[in-house]
Parts: sequence; C-alpha cells; structure tokens
Amino acid sequence: MLKNSPNLMESRVSGTGSSLLILVGFVLIGMAVGNLLAVWLLTAMSGTDLEGTADLINQLMYSPANVPDGWYMMMLFQGMVHFFSYLLPSLLFIYWIERRNIRQINTQPELSLQILILALLVVLLFIPLNGKFIEWNQAMKFPDAFSGIERWMREKESQMEVLTKFLTTYDQFGQLLIAMVVVVLLPAAGEEFIFRGIIQRKLAETWNIHIAIWTAAAIFSAIHFQFYGFLPRMLLGALFGYLYYWSGNIWVAVLAHFVNNGFVLLMVYLYNVKVLEINIEETKTMPILTVFVSLLSTLYVLYRINRAGKGLRDIKQN
Repeated sequence: MLKNSPNLMESRVSGTGSSLLILVGFVLIGMAVGNLLAVWLLTAMSGTDLEGTADLINQLMYSPANVPDGWYMMMLFQGMVHFFSYLLPSLLFIYWIERRNIRQINTQPELSLQILILALLVVLLFIPLNGKFIEWNQAMKFPDAFSGIERWMREKESQMEVLTKFLTTYDQFGQLLIAMVVVVLLPAAGEEFIFRGIIQRKLAETWNIHIAIWTAAAIFSAIHFQFYGFLPRMLLGALFGYLYYWSGNIWVAVLAHFVNNGFVLLMVYLYNVKVLEINIEETKTMPILTVFVSLLSTLYVLYRINRAGKGLRDIKQN
C-alpha cells in the first residue's frame, strides 16, 4: 500500500509478522501501564487504599451511577487506558520501530478538500444502512448447543450497555467537551493509527489490499469485545480502511472516525438537553426505503471518493 521510498530509513524490524508481533507487545505493555496509572489516579482521587480502589473499580464497571463523581472517574480511566493502549503504542511503532512520521505512512501526503468533504458525507449517509446491520446483529441467535456462550455474550453486552448509557447521560457542555476528547478524539486517532495506519498497511505489503482491509476491520471490531455489535463495527472499520486506501491519507480515516463517534455524542447531548426529541441510541427498525437510499448513496459517494483518489494518484505519477 505504501511504496518504498529512498528517503525512508529502514525499519528496525523486518517482515510483516515480526513487525506486528512487536506492535502487539507495545499494545500489551501499554495496556498494563495505562491500567496501573489509572488505578493510581483513582486511588488518589478517592482517598482509599488499593483494596478500596479495587472495590471502586468493580462498582464503576457494574453500577457506576452509585459512585460519586463516577462519570468523571470513568472518563479518566477510559482516557488513560486508551491513550496508553492505542495512541502511544502506534506512535512508538511508527516513529521508533519504522523510523517514520505520520506523513510518511501516507501515499498521498496532501489532503484533498474534495475527499474530506465526501468522507464526511459518506459517514453520515452510511448511518441508516449500518443501523439495519446493528438490528440484525443484535437479533443473532445461537443453536441450543451454544446456549452457554450466548448467555455469557449477552451478559457482557448488557454490562457494556449499562456503561454506555451511564457515560452518555450528561447535560453539561463541559461534559460534552470531555467526552469529545476521551470517547471521540483519542479513539479516532489511536485506533486509526493502529488498525489502518499500521495493521492494514503492513498486511497490504504481502496480502491483497482488500483482504488486508477486511482483516484489519475484523480485528478492529473484535478488540472491542462487543459481540452483538461485531458486524456493524467491522463494516465501519472496512469503510475507514477504504477511505485510507483510496485517499492515500490516514487523516481522512481519522476524520471519518471522529465524525462517526462525534455525531452520535452530539445527538445524545442535544437529546439530553431537550433540544431534540429523538434518541439516536434507541434501537428501532429502520424503514427499508431509508436503508435502500442509504445503500445507494453510500456506494455512489464511495465511488466518487475512489475516482477522486485515483485522479490524485494519476497527477502524482505524471
């Protein structure tokens, strides 16, 4: 996906498999450090000992509404863990292991305003179509032989729903800004750098680009451990992957990710402050006509993005 350039220094680790193993190591170490620092900060905030902090974390996971200042504690915990698990490992890998910078993981370093606008548009147009996949995925049923697995998955999903509902129950503008940083900006940058900027790009060095895109998207979805949202999240990952591939610029994928998450948070906030009467998080059956229009318009805009990206590549080659 990214052509070798004489201006690029040789990576400290050769080979796709070896490189990705190093990345996994960075992520695991980052998760450990992020969790330890988050626990230390929660201990300092709550004024308890480590045993008390363990009880506090358990409450935050299962009944966060009963914890004083629980919303801010969860945001702190999530922000620390996400920064050290995704953003920092990806930057270390790109700058230290590959000896590159963010600009050098792009095949098209200059951002195209046309592609940026089209990327914004396609993310919004895709929402109704992906809503239908969310509906189908949540209705998934397992055979009786796997009832134990299904029950466990449902329990995990219910736990995540409690946390998600708690974190989106805010009506202060300051809370919206905090959520925009922790739930939108950090994931948009960290996850796109890792899953598209590193994993997809490294896989594409030896695999077919489409296999690389869908594999990275599947890993992206699986790592969230929300089984009844696996399919729609994988489709989103593939959308971001194609935006990166066709535009040649990782910032297009970051922007698309930011808009997708940010749009939902903004709509929830407007619902919470009684500006909107529609709760975007409520799962409702999407009208088939709306889904069909979403499908056609999404495909058309993706076609335009592909053509615009091809035009940029042709100009660069000439």
